[in-house]
Amino acid sequence: MMSEKIEKPAPAVKRSGAKAAAKPSRGRPARRRPKIPYSAGEIEEIFRRLCVQRPEPQSELEYTNPFTLLVAVVLSAQATDVGVNKATRKLFAAADHPAAMAALGEDAIREHIKTIGLYRNKAKNVLALSEALLARHGGAVPADRAALEALPGVGRKTANVVLNVAFGEETLAVDTHIFRLGNRLHLAPGKTPDEVEENLLKVIPQPYRRHAHHWLILHGRYVCKARRPECEACVIADLCRAEVKTSDVPAELRPLPPGPPLPRETA
Repeated sequence: MMSEKIEKPAPAVKRSGAKAAAKPSRGRPARRRPKIPYSAGEIEEIFRRLCVQRPEPQSELEYTNPFTLLVAVVLSAQATDVGVNKATRKLFAAADHPAAMAALGEDAIREHIKTIGLYRNKAKNVLALSEALLARHGGAVPADRAALEALPGVGRKTANVVLNVAFGEETLAVDTHIFRLGNRLHLAPGKTPDEVEENLLKVIPQPYRRHAHHWLILHGRYVCKARRPECEACVIADLCRAEVKTSDVPAELRPLPPGPPLPRETA
């Protein structure tokens, strides 16, 4: 995410006889929608092209049901999808529902996921959320935000992923990639993930909200990368307003095969 220099306004000069400026109300000020340098038509075109690239985007986390999806997302915090998938293949072969996971126990869960960062705390959360699902929801993953966020180790981002992927809701989980894109592209500027989420949901056209989560994550992961965006591979290079972009020529717009892209050959 780029840091932009913000000039401080000059201090106001008090003139004799001038009326004092009205004090702002003590109530919470309404959050203004940030100005963005795109027309509604340009935003529509951005998501249309991302849709052409990946008509049916899929999560790169491996799962077989809502429970294994929930566990995989919990484990993915501060870890890569590739690393999580390597650990969960054997874990889910041994326990793919809450009762089996609870029976497995914390020590066995920890042994399966010890290659993932923060694995000790995550093992405790996986066991606790499995037990909570059994006690509160009959072993089923609830399709309700409040119920999901009440589970151990589950926050707003995790709940958004589960609601979107498992239940088809138009939610948007702001990870590091989406946070970067929202600010870098000036598409949905925000100081926090919650602000970026709120602002994105305001501008994304309705037909594209279902899959916007994955389109933006995959675009940030494989094209608009943190260190050096690969603008030559970007299908929205002509529309992009990022200061760091190096090309105004969009890449060829065509459907991509599922899965991560193959490494491009360099001269």
